[in-house]
Amino acid sequence: MKRLLTLIALMFTVIIFASACYAGPRVYVVRKPPPARVEVISVSPGHNHVWVTGHWAWKGGAYHWKKGYWVKRPRANSAWIPGHWKHSRRGHVWIPGHWR
Repeated sequence: MKRLLTLIALMFTVIIFASACYAGPRVYVVRKPPPARVEVISVSPGHNHVWVTGHWAWKGGAYHWKKGYWVKRPRANSAWIPGHWKHSRRGHVWIPGHWR
């Protein structure tokens, strides 16, 4: 029984991490995103939290600001790699942030 529960927990963890890694199809935008907004960073909810900076998101043919927020580290030694807009021949594409 204990092995079964461990296996189920492991499978659940793999599914969660796999779904978090999928960012969907890349959307290329011809217009450059506006400069980032200046945000006031609130007090951290705990020592094991990381601030995820706000960014411009492309939706419905226009850029919309997504506010920054605090997120709890999944592991003590993990590092947050911020998302960013990357320019390519096809246009600007959002590269989502992720844990490393």
